[in-house]
Amino acid sequence: MNMPTQPGNDWYTSLVAGVLFPAHESLKQHQSVAVRRHLEESQYWPAAQLQQHRMDSLRALLVRAAEKVPYYRDIFQQIGFDPARDLHSVRDLARLPLLGKDEIRANQDRLKAEDARNLVRYNTGGSTGAPLTFYVGKHRVSHDIAAKWRATRWWNVDIGDPEIVIWGSNIELGAQDRVRIWRDRLMRTELMSAFATTNTGLDGHVARILKRKPRMLFGYPTVLARIAAHAQDKGIRLDNLGIRVAFVTSECLYDGQREQIERVFGCPAANGYGGRDSGFIAHECPAGKLHITAEDIVIEVLGTDGQPLPDGESGEIVVTHLRSGDFPFIRYRTGDVGALDTEPCTCGRTLPVLKEIHGRTTDFLIMPDGTLIHSAALAYVMRDIPEVRAFKIIQETLDWTRVQVVFDGPFGDAERERIARGFHARMGDAVRIEVEQVSDIPPRSPANTVIA
Repeated sequence: MNMPTQPGNDWYTSLVAGVLFPAHESLKQHQSVAVRRHLEESQYWPAAQLQQHRMDSLRALLVRAAEKVPYYRDIFQQIGFDPARDLHSVRDLARLPLLGKDEIRANQDRLKAEDARNLVRYNTGGSTGAPLTFYVGKHRVSHDIAAKWRATRWWNVDIGDPEIVIWGSNIELGAQDRVRIWRDRLMRTELMSAFATTNTGLDGHVARILKRKPRMLFGYPTVLARIAAHAQDKGIRLDNLGIRVAFVTSECLYDGQREQIERVFGCPAANGYGGRDSGFIAHECPAGKLHITAEDIVIEVLGTDGQPLPDGESGEIVVTHLRSGDFPFIRYRTGDVGALDTEPCTCGRTLPVLKEIHGRTTDFLIMPDGTLIHSAALAYVMRDIPEVRAFKIIQETLDWTRVQVVFDGPFGDAERERIARGFHARMGDAVRIEVEQVSDIPPRSPANTVIA
């Protein structure tokens, strides 16, 4: 198995990472290059220095929220909280209310800082959360890019190394205009659809990997494991192409998937945890630990009573993004369950570690002809309908799928037809789509369901 050392010495990779990508970021007014250099120093700081840096950043975020963000200005006044005076440790965050998707939906304008400029609108609502619209400023974007870039370099790859991204978001798949296509060519990145899980689609993925010989893969663990199994069934070797790492994210990475990905592709699988809303939370290093992006992220693990749990105990993961001052994410409920590790990593980085994550997973549904469809393909149908608050997809049989919807507004035949039409476009007209309006979606469901 290929093992990481230091970022490679390919001349074109050096050109991209050292010149082309920095120029690209400068044109977009991002500070990601400088931030990444800082992060590569701070990951080895003594624990006390890192803790002080986090506290300074947390205090700055809360002071800005108190002064410039109407939503938090009112809340802080109501509870008598002055961040400049009352914040002494991360534990003091427990005085503040939690932030959920409902609060964000109800206060989108009031969550924007009054002096924020050039905010970018983002949408979530795949299979891991109810549809949500929020905003992100350039400062946070720069830090999220830099954090991912730093973690990429842990694995002996860099921006500019040949990469295949197998993804399922309409945001990326639907935005391949001429400028993006040329940018991806310069960066040596190729985007392929995670929805293509038929035998023909998998044949295409294997063929592209063979031709491109990427140094890194990026995608959902279920999809990469599916491609690996398909190549193995066909007797096609992929472990001799020089792939250095397979980055996986957006789902739980199970031991069987990791073993299959690593064996067939001949490289380590590196797990990542985060989201468009919560940010780049944590990433696995070559020593096998999930390091939290502690310079930008504060994680609390809460029990069922809403109180912080000791390290090592599992509870709900709540995130405060320290660079989200233009549209603050303070004590944001991810809906995932995990635990903080009590043991440091042997790699030498002092970044705190997530011990485990039991997040909600993106599943596959089985088509009538036996092929698989990635559930994200159906989740994006729902995300494109603003009135959808939450939904559950239940595959009862190969030719019968039920959709339960929490809908914000009048719900009749037109709304049912719109949802059914979107599902038929992806599953075929032979599948009966039954759409039902419900008042709530329970958090626990059988294995043949996809909840958002």
